[in-house]
Amino acid sequence: MLPAAEIVLDLATALAAGLLIGTERGWRARESDDSQLAAGIRTFGLVGLLGGLATLLANHLGVAVWVMVALLVGLHVLASYFGDIRRNGDLGLTSEIALLATFLLGSLALAHERSLAAGGAVAVALLLSLKEPLHSGLRRLSEAELSGALKLLFISLVLLPVLPNQGYGPWQAFNPYAVWWMVVLIAAIGFAAYMAIRVVGTRHGLLVTALLGGVVSSTAMTITLSRLHDGRQLRALLASALLATSALMFPRVLLEVGVVNPTLLPHLLLPLSLAGLVYAAGALVFYRIAGSELQERVEPPLKNPFELGPALRFAALLAVILLLIEAAREWFGHSGVLGVAILSGLSDVDAITLSLARSAKADMAAELAVQGIYLAALSNSLVKAGLIALIGGRELALRTLPVMALGLLLGLATLMLG
Repeated sequence: MLPAAEIVLDLATALAAGLLIGTERGWRARESDDSQLAAGIRTFGLVGLLGGLATLLANHLGVAVWVMVALLVGLHVLASYFGDIRRNGDLGLTSEIALLATFLLGSLALAHERSLAAGGAVAVALLLSLKEPLHSGLRRLSEAELSGALKLLFISLVLLPVLPNQGYGPWQAFNPYAVWWMVVLIAAIGFAAYMAIRVVGTRHGLLVTALLGGVVSSTAMTITLSRLHDGRQLRALLASALLATSALMFPRVLLEVGVVNPTLLPHLLLPLSLAGLVYAAGALVFYRIAGSELQERVEPPLKNPFELGPALRFAALLAVILLLIEAAREWFGHSGVLGVAILSGLSDVDAITLSLARSAKADMAAELAVQGIYLAALSNSLVKAGLIALIGGRELALRTLPVMALGLLLGLATLMLG
């Protein structure tokens, strides 16, 4: 039997949980007549305490007592709901559901779960207080964004758990679970960045858009920015934005390696960080040169970054790269893996990064994986440099390419010396 002090503390927690939720409900209806309220702060407090007392009695008289009290509370909630409909025509169930939750939290407090009951009360009160922000966010949410979010949840919470976590095919190179987990990782990063762009908007300038868009796809952002080169007054700003969006590739690669295989981070941290810092320094210099140009507003075309088709293409690409890596290592040794890394980096640095990081967890040498990841980043950067020169023209290339070359060479030298 529990000491009396413990029981008193449990009951106090049950009462406090009800009072906390009741405070939020009472504050929201503070302009209403008390006689029109189905439940106020005192009612919520009493219901929380009632839940605790019901559990206490159930410990002595059996669970039937708790069930009986819970039914009585449910009947009270039901009567209050129909009363609200008659008086106000209000079909909302929020306060009624909150009242039931209060009873359950009070019961939980007397079931030796004070911390859980207290945390649950805070969570319920917080959720109730977020009515306006949640409704406002729903009104601003587009159909494409809602569809994208649901697709992301589907591939991560429905498809991923049912996939087999074992190797198939030649050299056991294809692991469905591992491949799809990496797809989820890339899709989640891209969708989070897209939503950040929607929240921040472009009013803070082209540079902020470039930074956030670079998280989604630095290559796509490079093409978008390069097409804006016709505006002479924007060239310094465009150079800053191009370097900034390209610089994000390096921390993104480090993040992916850190999630998949943290043991590779010490080898890649300095080379990739140095390259990224040189890019960032160049972006800052051109940002200062641009000066007042940062007030210009340019609307880059933005799409929902998550679509099922691109996700499936990424999965296929990743599976092929995993197979090529194993085949190259089997047939050509180290030189074959590095060749695959360079070719893969021309189109997508994320897939080869994740593939090499995963392979290094098995039987690939860490040094080989590190070299391959850096070469993929190098080839991807050279592709962006080529896009800037071809699309952006000579003036934009003269501003950005020397900075990119310096960063890449400094990172390569650090990698080789290390």
